[in-house]
Amino acid sequence: MADPHDLRGLLEWRCIGPFRGGRVVAVAGDPQHSNVFYFGAVAGGIWKTSDAGVTWECVSDGFLSTSSVGALEVAPSDPNVIYAGMGETTIRIDVSHGDGVYKSTDAGRTWAHIGLADTRHIGKVRVHPDNPDIVYVAALGHAFGPSEERGVFKSINGGKSWRKVLFKSAKAGAVDLSLDPANPRILYAAVWEAYRSFWQISSGGPESGLWQSTDGGETWADISERPGLPKGLKGKIGVAASPAQSGRVWALIEHRSQGGLYRSDDSGATWERVSDNQHLVSRAWYYTHLTADTTDPETVYVNNLSLWRSTDGGRNFVEIATPHGDNHDLWIDPANNQRMVQGNDGGACVSLNGGFTWSSIYNQPTAQFYHIAADTRRPYRVYGTQQDNTSVATPSRTHRMAITWGDCYIAGSGESGYIVSRPDNPDILYVGAIGSSPGGGNCLQRYDHSTGQLRLITTWPEPNGGVGAGEWKYRFAWTYPIILSPHDGNTLYIGGNLVFRSADEGQTWEPISPDLTRADPETLKPTGGPVNLDAIGAETYATVFALAESPHEPGVLWAGSDDGLMHITRDGGGSWQPITPPNLPPFTMISCIEPSPFDPATAYVAATRYKLDDYKPYLFKTSDYGASWQRIDSGIPASDFTRVIRCDPERRGLLYAGTETGLYLSPDDGASWQRFQRNLPVS
Repeated sequence: MADPHDLRGLLEWRCIGPFRGGRVVAVAGDPQHSNVFYFGAVAGGIWKTSDAGVTWECVSDGFLSTSSVGALEVAPSDPNVIYAGMGETTIRIDVSHGDGVYKSTDAGRTWAHIGLADTRHIGKVRVHPDNPDIVYVAALGHAFGPSEERGVFKSINGGKSWRKVLFKSAKAGAVDLSLDPANPRILYAAVWEAYRSFWQISSGGPESGLWQSTDGGETWADISERPGLPKGLKGKIGVAASPAQSGRVWALIEHRSQGGLYRSDDSGATWERVSDNQHLVSRAWYYTHLTADTTDPETVYVNNLSLWRSTDGGRNFVEIATPHGDNHDLWIDPANNQRMVQGNDGGACVSLNGGFTWSSIYNQPTAQFYHIAADTRRPYRVYGTQQDNTSVATPSRTHRMAITWGDCYIAGSGESGYIVSRPDNPDILYVGAIGSSPGGGNCLQRYDHSTGQLRLITTWPEPNGGVGAGEWKYRFAWTYPIILSPHDGNTLYIGGNLVFRSADEGQTWEPISPDLTRADPETLKPTGGPVNLDAIGAETYATVFALAESPHEPGVLWAGSDDGLMHITRDGGGSWQPITPPNLPPFTMISCIEPSPFDPATAYVAATRYKLDDYKPYLFKTSDYGASWQRIDSGIPASDFTRVIRCDPERRGLLYAGTETGLYLSPDDGASWQRFQRNLPVS
């Protein structure tokens, strides 16, 4: 085989789709060119359309070091100038971080990094209406731990230097920012106390609040307790100053008893709750995004599960249909309120008639896939479980020059789990997901493409919402492993807090292990708080997160938990032995176990601790069934945490590792690693 350096020089990547959009939390429009709009994907960079959404082009490939875009702003006075704040603040379980702010001065053709690298999650970028060099950034900071690089930052020289002008504390950052276009000295900022871990999403606290500046961001006043605003503990807040009426400002507030939409008509001096509609503030940590109409002072929009619009000053709302649910951002043309671009969990869409119709979201390959698999066809198909969507199948090639959405098909309804193709019959797929409704639980499915039949083969169909995981009979992670035995096509394994086996494709199941996790009670409580709970199953912890059967020996199973334990059985589950690497820190997620295709005693492990604010890579190898381990991540940067490791099936010692920002290759069995990105976008 060729030298690995030559190999890397010969190979290139190609995009095979599918062309169906993924989550978008940042959109912007060009105020001077009617068909030009932009969006930032949470895992796919910055995109531009010049034909009002008929086609989109990625304009950031080759310029970004991270791929998650949290905020976009086109300078109102010079649309050649665009700022992108990296790292979304809708801190889902699958949230990806950013590396500060990028700027384009040529309408998106090229981009330059301009600082604030450690902000990690940016909620808003705002530009002065008359001066493109005056720019403000609302930075949440680290999502998984305290950090100093959070709050509101200001630059007066186009990002050449920054000053932190509002800072509350190391555990509360800025998540929203709005300025009054008629008087840009007046700014409003929302500060959010929030954090996430493997087992918890916390929204709100005593340091959440609403702030105002009347001198262009130089000094700030806490206005959280102004007359009319709710007293006491607050959660996430969205804020928007009306461009159509100076002095009018809206605040959408998460609160235990008085949450809702508030309005001030005197620049924040006094407030009135104009709506307590719970559709506006449901699941506040994930939404709480509002946009004031640019020409009508009585009209305001709220992005939530649905898109809502009020035309009577915020008192009553009607639902606006969008191509996909889970809505996050809306930009409206300052001069024409019928022209807008909107972002949701299915992509970005343009409207030229005030939201009556929207452009397609089936023209942007920006989906987030939890897991992928390939089948045994020639040419083979690739399958994936897409965030907030169905599973999907796409061909690796077609007889035409392009692979279109018409060449793909929906392959089960699973969103969040593994997907497995049966080698002897590639029409059969096993698809994982989590459901909180009756009949929910782990929602395992068997899909037969030849008949279109989708059959539930759930291990334990118990609803898992509303309570802590410690109250469930069995625990299953949002992304739990599904393994098809390489020795018997009818035998399936899945990982909960126990390992389960089925010998009849999921018709019946049996547990074949004890609890293989730490099961620390502190990690099994209801998630959410302190304002509202959010126990829907996404943060379920203390589960078997990685599972593999030896390709050499039937009944030899390797299991790793998301709270840092590893076990092996060599007798089909009759007995299990602990094999946790001794230098693995507690509560490390075992993300992937890869048995060697050449040696039955050898296996490789990828682990991660990023949700404990530790971003180091963790790769391990054993050659004696886990009796001893060696660390094998030398050469991967200390900030590029590892998610997956795979062995080349033909060349012994050739390994591949997937990190948060790309791919690495080792030609010497993990002794050293080199970046193997080539033309693959950072993702």
